[in-house]
Amino acid sequence: MKIKNFLVMPAVNSGAFRVWSRNFLYFRKTLLVSLFWIVLEPVIYLGAIGFGLGAFVSNMGGMSYIEFFFPALLASTAMMVAFFEATYGNYTKLTHQKTYSTIMLTRVGPEEIVAGELLWAASKGFFGVMGVTVVALFFGLVDSYRIFLALPILFLLSGVFSCLGMIFTSIARNYDSFIYSTSGLIVPMSLLSGTYFPLEHLPDGLRYAAYVFPLTHGVAAVRGVLQFGLTREVLIHTAVLVIVTWVCMNISFYRIRAKLLK
Repeated sequence: MKIKNFLVMPAVNSGAFRVWSRNFLYFRKTLLVSLFWIVLEPVIYLGAIGFGLGAFVSNMGGMSYIEFFFPALLASTAMMVAFFEATYGNYTKLTHQKTYSTIMLTRVGPEEIVAGELLWAASKGFFGVMGVTVVALFFGLVDSYRIFLALPILFLLSGVFSCLGMIFTSIARNYDSFIYSTSGLIVPMSLLSGTYFPLEHLPDGLRYAAYVFPLTHGVAAVRGVLQFGLTREVLIHTAVLVIVTWVCMNISFYRIRAKLLK
């Protein structure tokens, strides 16, 4: 890919929003099933890990364990939902259903398809975040205006994994190919990004390596903004997410466009 492509913002126009709208209409038709999947699992984690395991941990960096874990749960929900939508969902449309080939018979082009799908996967990740946030309201975990500062960061994090998932979709040869990205990247990321315990408890080499993971910066940014507001550290972590999104977005545009036009 030419370097100059990274200096251009891919167009998000009416065609991209039509692709997004198509996905949203299907999501609305299967709303109960979709919400059951994207909300129930994080809520179970909230109960089992946040309140269950958290009952045995009295202090975690000056806060209760549930206060420590909740921001990480929001971030990991954004990651999981967006990534799985961008991989399994998009791979099905690309190969088995031939949805993209059908869409290209209209005036909607490949770049608009990619833009719409990236935006949709990020939106679905954000819907999951909002569902968990609403449930957390009943447990008294959302008690500050700072949650409104955290939500844009969580949408950005959903965008990171939307783009990353689309890259793996462009590489995959079959559904089994996603085992490599899920077991080799997503699961380790969910465990080693400061989600369940502070990074300081990791060995030095592994602690520094954890900062390669986008989720590490997402968890740190959300936890920081909920605890302290918009600090310098929060802005740095957010800037890292913006850069990663930009790079992954352009790679996914390039690779999917090439597959659709060949």
